[in-house]
Amino acid sequence: MKLFPRPIVLLIAGITASAAVVRADSPSGLRERKVDVGEGVSLRVIEAGQPGQGPTLVFIPGWSTGADIWRQQIDRFAPTHRVIAFDPRSQGQSTMTTSGNTPEMRAQDLHNLLERLDARHPVLIGWSQGVEDLTAYIERYGTHDLAGLVLVDAAVADGADGIAARPQEAAVQFKMLAVYQAHQEEYLRGMMRAIISKPQQDGTIDRLIATGMKTAPTVGTAMLVADLFGMNRTAALKKIDCPTLIIASAKSDELARQQAGANRTPHARFEKVEDAAHAVFLDQPERFDELLEKFVKDLTTGSAGSTP
Repeated sequence: MKLFPRPIVLLIAGITASAAVVRADSPSGLRERKVDVGEGVSLRVIEAGQPGQGPTLVFIPGWSTGADIWRQQIDRFAPTHRVIAFDPRSQGQSTMTTSGNTPEMRAQDLHNLLERLDARHPVLIGWSQGVEDLTAYIERYGTHDLAGLVLVDAAVADGADGIAARPQEAAVQFKMLAVYQAHQEEYLRGMMRAIISKPQQDGTIDRLIATGMKTAPTVGTAMLVADLFGMNRTAALKKIDCPTLIIASAKSDELARQQAGANRTPHARFEKVEDAAHAVFLDQPERFDELLEKFVKDLTTGSAGSTP
């Protein structure tokens, strides 16, 4: 994920778990618990719905956000699918750690979480930093246990090679690290204004900022450097042999790179969402949900990765 949006403009920018808690305010019967994924790390997980004929949907959030950012999608799909979302390590209410804050380690956490929750043949949906986590997952574990992948508005990082390819962009990213460390709350508020362009329900932005504040700036900085410049993960795209949907904001500064990534990914469908910023599923939830619903439905017909 980019220092902030992923438009780069920013300145302004068995299961070892606690007993599940059912939240009565959720029409989807939201259940919440902590799940031990090993090495002293527990992830806060929210679940809804029940296993059915369709695949389990697993939502992976972006940098400095948590499971709750997917709340509209959880409520939308829980009546027909088992739905899982979680706070990655060092984010939200999950274990804070000074080590392992990389896509590669979060991929291991995800793999262990899927095993603990017995989430077989899921559709993995990753947004922003979550795209890096999923490509790291593919590099290590492959796709044979997956029903499908959904990559949301992020070009796969090309690591240090990206510094040479896009030096001005990289310079902006590094300059913003100092702003983030000195003025975390202001940075996060500017980030939310940049990645969300449509009005949200009262309190939504403040809750997102509060979640972001739980990650120490030194840890958040390390995450961003590892995400963007740590490794070149583009080779993983050719290894994706399951149906794949790539959803991009039509306004994304990385639109061309996302399209190029889709061209390198077998069985991939590329969709642009108009009039949306980086958080396309918040700005245009109906369109996003429509695309996701069709993709999941098509998995049963074998046409999910075909060209429309």
